[in-house]
Amino acid sequence: MFIPNLLYLTSSFLLISSIRMLSSPKTAFKGNFYGFIGILLAIISSIYSSDVDNKFWLNIIIIFGAVLGIYSGLKVKITALPQMIAIFNSFGGLSAVCISLSEQLSFSPQYVMNTLGLVIGGITFTGSIIAFAKLQGLIKSKPFHFRLQNKLNLIILGIIIAVSFSFILKPNNTLFVIICFLTLLLGILILLPVGGADMPVAISILNAFSGWATVGIGFSLSSLILIIIGSIVGFSGSILAYVMMQSMNRSLKNILTGSFAKQSNASYTSDKIAKSGSPYDAAFIMENSQKIIIVPGYGMAVSQAQFSLKNMADILRKKYNVSVKFAIHPVAGRMPGHMNVLLAEAGIDYNDVFELQDINNEFSTADVAYVIGANDITNPLAKTDSSSPIYQMPILDVEKAKTVFFVKRSLNSGYSGIDNPLFYASNTIMLYGDAKQITDEIVKQLEQS
Repeated sequence: MFIPNLLYLTSSFLLISSIRMLSSPKTAFKGNFYGFIGILLAIISSIYSSDVDNKFWLNIIIIFGAVLGIYSGLKVKITALPQMIAIFNSFGGLSAVCISLSEQLSFSPQYVMNTLGLVIGGITFTGSIIAFAKLQGLIKSKPFHFRLQNKLNLIILGIIIAVSFSFILKPNNTLFVIICFLTLLLGILILLPVGGADMPVAISILNAFSGWATVGIGFSLSSLILIIIGSIVGFSGSILAYVMMQSMNRSLKNILTGSFAKQSNASYTSDKIAKSGSPYDAAFIMENSQKIIIVPGYGMAVSQAQFSLKNMADILRKKYNVSVKFAIHPVAGRMPGHMNVLLAEAGIDYNDVFELQDINNEFSTADVAYVIGANDITNPLAKTDSSSPIYQMPILDVEKAKTVFFVKRSLNSGYSGIDNPLFYASNTIMLYGDAKQITDEIVKQLEQS
């Protein structure tokens, strides 16, 4: 057992170091590699542990998982990372449920931790499936509400707790099945009210849940590595969820009751006409500017316009001596860090990328705000409309710039499903079309001027 334990210890060290390195863009690649090696060592130590009898089927399962992981990493686009995270979270929850079932069938005495893993894993599994379906567009992303919904969730949770205590005191298969069914049902009911604007919070919470489910199963199996890995995922996911709640102005009470989003029947209506312009107009104004702030959003991710933005920023700085900065909202895109990853992929200097709290005051001194598909995080209704699902969510104050260029295919609402009055503002010029094509046209005009 010395070698497996040594591998476990090394794996734990690498995984903790990985999380630490992921906190900085300069060390993120190395941190990701450390995490890969850490998980690989954990798998190897599990294979050659004396507790494992049938290594053939274990190897088959590991190979299948490795192939699936490699395929996902190569084929899944960055725009679909939130969906991939959601479905991988569901795998973690399903694993916890399956291990709990295995322990029950083998009459394991670890009833408390086994039940904990079952409850958290079941909620994580079905909740993550619903999150995936909403992100993928398989079901509507808008909140789904019905009468007495929150009370029903609380009743089911109360029954789960009561039955779990009964199961721990007097275990039997009937109670186990009841717990399993109710947790799977609760996971669905909790995620149904989650709207598009609140999905980053949901993903963060489900991420934490998958970690805590792993901890419960780790105690049940007396597996040190599962406890360590689960704790890392659980704590990091919980911290991320807290940060997201602060960024989106969501309370813990709303999350625990399933009230992730408010329903709103209000929409912004205006008899004003949104002004439209051309890439030539944008290039002319940009080359005569002193400060430009670029605000990337999901539209940039869909069109893969980050490389075009890099070219545009370089030309503006070198040829026209313009100050160019990038403004990132904590929940831009479909998950925390979505935009940061895309900008880093294009080789944009991280010193030019600023978070909301560090750059919001600069929009009032900017000549141009170039908004590329960032709808909800720039919507002024967050400040004024109490019925809006994004009410009181901190937004980027792009409306304070002298000129706002908004790159979108149309005037359709954002992921939260609400209109944006910024489209009709007197200082806003809409640039309709594919974000990459529009930006490439601006680059072409800047080069020719």
